[in-house]
Amino acid sequence: MVRELTHLDETGAARIVDISGKDETVRRAVAGAVLHATAEIVEAIFGGTLKKGDAIAVARVAGIMAAKKTSELIPLCHPIPVTKIGVEIERGEAPGTIAVSATVETVGRTGVEMEALTAASVAALTLYDMAKALDKSMTISGVQLIEKSGGKSGDFRRVPG
Repeated sequence: MVRELTHLDETGAARIVDISGKDETVRRAVAGAVLHATAEIVEAIFGGTLKKGDAIAVARVAGIMAAKKTSELIPLCHPIPVTKIGVEIERGEAPGTIAVSATVETVGRTGVEMEALTAASVAALTLYDMAKALDKSMTISGVQLIEKSGGKSGDFRRVPG
């Protein structure tokens, strides 16, 4: 099935999607990102021993702020009145990794996938910023939509693997 790109008009010019005819529904999205660092940096982040302070608390707030600012960062995103934002930061499954998860909810006419992706990305970037004095070779990967619900396109859940 071929779907049209909703952010292009019939001439191929970029446009913001008209959502005025859509129904308001509960919409939710979860996104994730992974920070790859040394075991020592992971310990410093979770142990609260970084010179800049509590990296986890700062990254969580940065992710929340980022979700609220998504329409200012991504040109064709609608400003969305979010009803809930959560950012979780945990030790990753693999050694030397930190898993970031962002959940965003709204009752509206368009989804919150971009808000969740932005929150996870900025939270991971903030962890990098807080620890970069120790090691600038850290990387961020796996920025991805994990699940979404609500809206015309239906539900989505990433298959692990």
